[in-house]
Amino acid sequence: MLCPIRGWKGRGFIDLRATLVNAAAMDLDELLPDKPDDPLTLLARQDLDPFSVHELEARIAILETEIARVKAKLASSVNFRASADELFRKP
Repeated sequence: MLCPIRGWKGRGFIDLRATLVNAAAMDLDELLPDKPDDPLTLLARQDLDPFSVHELEARIAILETEIARVKAKLASSVNFRASADELFRKP
């Protein structure tokens, strides 16, 4: 929809049509550069066929331990941020 501007000399219209911003979901590959030597990238691309059942179980245990470590760090970061926000909150 176009809206005339009063007192403006020239074209006299402003385009008020809604524009779509972020209409399409972004692919994570667009956000994060492809790093072939990144450990997570290498881990995800590793062929699991040569591993025995015991090796796969050990791998799962190690990954679960790493997930717990990352979740603890995430919780710590969130708590730290909340504490900082509380400290610097305006009265």
